[in-house]
Amino acid sequence: MTSHTDLPPCSILLLAGGRGQRMGGRDKGLIEWQGQPLIAHLHRLTRDLSDDLIISCNRNREQYAPYADQLVQDESTDFPGPLAGIRAGLAAARHSHLLVLPCDVPRLDSQLLDAMRQASRQHPDKPLMLRHGEHWEPLLCIIPRALLGAFEDAWQNGERSPGRIMRGLGAQALQCPADDPRLANLNTPELLSQHHGVSECP
Repeated sequence: MTSHTDLPPCSILLLAGGRGQRMGGRDKGLIEWQGQPLIAHLHRLTRDLSDDLIISCNRNREQYAPYADQLVQDESTDFPGPLAGIRAGLAAARHSHLLVLPCDVPRLDSQLLDAMRQASRQHPDKPLMLRHGEHWEPLLCIIPRALLGAFEDAWQNGERSPGRIMRGLGAQALQCPADDPRLANLNTPELLSQHHGVSECP
């Protein structure tokens, strides 16, 4: 199997700019799981994959800075959703493709990220999204930076769903098992606890 050292460079965007509603308004990326902030788990997983590691964050920038090569934030301060972070990441990316990951999936592994990058090479002009069963995961994706204009046009026309944009652009799917534990979305204190995490927050 192709290793990540054989793949072309990509920029990586870690999404940590949300309101944290399911976490009681706390900054999700800084909530601890297994003794470290969630963002630290994704940083450790991705650091060796790119020289352009971007974090989308809208608060606590000084705490996120050690985990990134660059920080981006939404244009507005009202937490307009993940598409805003993706737009900012695409605009800042230094490589031809942007691998996007949310901060609350700390059980991802390098094999899955390598598989995503390898699959995206089959149609390098199209977005790629993970899918498990019939469910798309639009925040686990690879987007060609050349599609920035299409994302901007969709945003200006009122679209706020990155999944709808990518499907409209002919997105590829990388199929995962329906119950793939690597895709566990630990976005509530209860889920963090169930997955043997610590739900305390700075």
